[in-house]
Amino acid sequence: MSGRSTTLRAAAEVTLGRQRAPQHDSGPHMVPYLRAANVKDGVLDLTDVKEMNFAPSEQQTFSLRPGDVLITEGSGSISAVGASAVWRGEIDGVVCFQNTLLRLRPRDDRADGRFLEWWARSAFGSGVFASVASGANIYHISAERVRALPIELPPVEEQRRIADFLDAETARIDGLVNAEQRVLDRLAERRTAGVVAAVSGSEHTRRRASTLAWLESIPESWQEVRIGLMARMGSGHTPSRSHPEWWGDCTIPWITTGEVKQVRDDRLEDLHETREKISELGLANSAAELHAKGTVFLCRTASAGYSGVMGSDMATSQDFVTWTCGPRLNPYFLLWCLRAMRSDLLGRLAMGSTHKTIYVPDLQMLRIPVPSLVEQGEIVDAIRRQNSRIDNLTDKVRRQVELLTERRQALITAAVTGQFDVSTASGSRAF
Repeated sequence: MSGRSTTLRAAAEVTLGRQRAPQHDSGPHMVPYLRAANVKDGVLDLTDVKEMNFAPSEQQTFSLRPGDVLITEGSGSISAVGASAVWRGEIDGVVCFQNTLLRLRPRDDRADGRFLEWWARSAFGSGVFASVASGANIYHISAERVRALPIELPPVEEQRRIADFLDAETARIDGLVNAEQRVLDRLAERRTAGVVAAVSGSEHTRRRASTLAWLESIPESWQEVRIGLMARMGSGHTPSRSHPEWWGDCTIPWITTGEVKQVRDDRLEDLHETREKISELGLANSAAELHAKGTVFLCRTASAGYSGVMGSDMATSQDFVTWTCGPRLNPYFLLWCLRAMRSDLLGRLAMGSTHKTIYVPDLQMLRIPVPSLVEQGEIVDAIRRQNSRIDNLTDKVRRQVELLTERRQALITAAVTGQFDVSTASGSRAF
């Protein structure tokens, strides 16, 4: 690439958006505006665009026009600061931007907007923006620091060739990534279908429209039983943190919604560690119960429907229900039954729009198919073998996606920094 090394201020106007303030929440000149939440890496998310009052003179300063590059100026995550996307006039009329964003507007005689778009994507993906960020809880890159960032600036025509090259090559890589993602989706469907088929005694691996339909066709030798007849159901309790006994010698694992993320991955059956602990005195002075290892738990709120098995003696918060299995019910068979019906639990039983909650009386009525205890153990083993095979395949596909993503970023950075001549290169030959 023939060009010169300079700073971004020579290629683009870098402008910080208008600060949001209560006095701007209403007024005679309400217009849509974009903020950091609307900008992802290479994509604008316009599902939630807010409005603010911008006077006509402010609209001239802070309005967007097609080709403007928007960069997140601040973020609570160092890995998110500097994400960028291009405004292409997706919303008719005047649209402005807030001070959580920077606007790069190419200088017509020096820079092509599409080249700046790819430069910004490179600066984000390669960590250039993160390297100039400062702050503690919120990281900022600031307009002035961005203006001073170095950029290799070839002639405008060459910038356009680079942009054309990256448009084509990244589209090809994205097509491969999408194909791999479809494979991941099919593997996930196959995994779920296999679990449903196993716990329902079905010979068919195709997932039914409703997983609760298993009760219509279980083997004749199996029983259809309400869980409460096979396991003692309990509920958790959250003691007051203001009580001094809470902060005693806290050694008892205490399951809260913060732990649910550990069992959101169905590969994990047992929960062994918790961030929160409660003392024996705190437990004694509350309605909480210490459950024995092997107790099955299910979250009713937050990540509603997710379940696991206690890997040691534990207590739970009020956001959970528990089942202590009797001698005729394998806790891991119950666990896989609950996971098989999770989508139906949320679809049929969870109440609320923003925060889903499954209520205890509804859970008390749940019914499951119950084969003999020996068959339950065999089914659990079969599920584990099947899932292990699918998980191995999933890991390999995910690694392919990671490699393609890394290749995409390397290609972008190499092209905008002039590491090869795009007029004679294709993506396959460049790397």
